[in-house]
Amino acid sequence: MEVLVRIKRFNPEKDEAPYWAEYKVQAQPSDRVLDLLNHIKWNIDGTLSYRRSCAHGICGSDAVVINGVNRLACRELVKNVGSRIEIEPIRGLPVIKDLIVDMEPFFAGYKAIHPFLIADDPPADGKERRQSPAERARFDDTTKCILCAACTTSCPIFWTNDVYVGPAAIVNAHRFIFDSRDRGASIRLDVLNSQAGVWR
Repeated sequence: MEVLVRIKRFNPEKDEAPYWAEYKVQAQPSDRVLDLLNHIKWNIDGTLSYRRSCAHGICGSDAVVINGVNRLACRELVKNVGSRIEIEPIRGLPVIKDLIVDMEPFFAGYKAIHPFLIADDPPADGKERRQSPAERARFDDTTKCILCAACTTSCPIFWTNDVYVGPAAIVNAHRFIFDSRDRGASIRLDVLNSQAGVWR
């Protein structure tokens, strides 16, 4: 099948404003949007810039806006997004070039919640900080965040308020607040409580 891929391009070294570039690509319904980007870069236009790494939905590198929705290019199949595909960078972060954004504001929010185990007390047995399966289950879902920034850059508050840490940071704060081994809940709650005024 022929797919029309429209990509929002921007090179700050030569472009005054972003523009849409169109590419016609032959694709299989089972191809991923990342496959189309790779084909365009490798066979049609080598100047196209985007991020990719594992290509299996684990690293979070290739989060982009596909047909108006934040998605991972490596997870979206052509058959699910159609024969006309618009791809643009995730919103709310400065565009470095084409589909590549500056992730520093996103990671600043993530770092603000202290995303690491805080435990100054010695382990009970002197060797390990043990947890029961039930204790681990309390925060299991929040360990699955891959820091792709798709959720955070879907949030309009994040686009306009540089103080708001965003959903990914809040999820990761939850991960440690509910960890039975951690002793830094008050530190993280102070950060989250300071966010309360952001959306009032």
